[in-house]
Amino acid sequence: MIINPQNLQALFQGFKLAFSQAFEGAPSAWAQLATPIPSTTGEEAYPWLGQSTQFREWVGERVYQNLKMHGYRIKNKTFENTVAVDRDSIEDDQYGVFTPLMAQLGQDAKEHPDLLIFELLKSAFSTACYDGQYFFDTDHPVGKEGATQSVSNFQGGSGRPWFLLDTSRVIKPLILQKRREYDFVAKTDVKDTNVFDKNEFVYGVDGRLNVGFSLWQLAYASREPLDGSAFNDAHAEMSSFKGDHGKPLGIRPKLLVVGPQDRAAALEVVKAERSANGATNINRDVVDVLTTPWLA
Repeated sequence: MIINPQNLQALFQGFKLAFSQAFEGAPSAWAQLATPIPSTTGEEAYPWLGQSTQFREWVGERVYQNLKMHGYRIKNKTFENTVAVDRDSIEDDQYGVFTPLMAQLGQDAKEHPDLLIFELLKSAFSTACYDGQYFFDTDHPVGKEGATQSVSNFQGGSGRPWFLLDTSRVIKPLILQKRREYDFVAKTDVKDTNVFDKNEFVYGVDGRLNVGFSLWQLAYASREPLDGSAFNDAHAEMSSFKGDHGKPLGIRPKLLVVGPQDRAAALEVVKAERSANGATNINRDVVDVLTTPWLA
């Protein structure tokens, strides 16, 4: 291939098409447990986290509910994924062998939010959320000022973690904050340093985003062995969560999230027709199961 601006632009368009097709076709699971939030600045504040509202009968004047204000913020981060291609290979018409590499960049970009979301979920036992407690903790303060009590969304244990989530609401347990979408770019001008000094064309992807916690009440974690008894206890505890006003929040667990090692146990607990002793499985299809390699 003759190295000129026209041919390089055509090559870029071909590589970008491979990137885009792979991006669109790659699997992704983050949207099941995270709310996408657009960002317009370096970081975003979420003062509404922890607010507790509920309908009441309208008798007399409206009652203005005093909402708690929290300083939880998520700072955007910039991520990149870059590859270098030998200029001589392009000149010798070997660019076809690099097309799968550009497609892989597309798949990497599509899966990157999953990586961030599930890394956050794994770290949630030691990372604070809006109320200053770890996201999964045994002493979240709930109640009006001066009359709070500790509420737990962590069952305990020391084994592999599994998670029960309420994904039925507009607001999900986690947040994916997007400042800039993933973009496929190139440096192929012969005057670029990478070409002049190293005889390489550079192709890359970058995006700006971050992840954070939403409402801890929408999530419950356990490190106990995953069986029917532990699942029932977690489901009951989570469904019983109440707000600061003392009334039920209406939490509905919908998704059981596990790593590959607990896939069989999860399916046995909530998908098998019968339990190990032959009895009817009362938990069959109570929730869906999401098995993800990012929790391995």
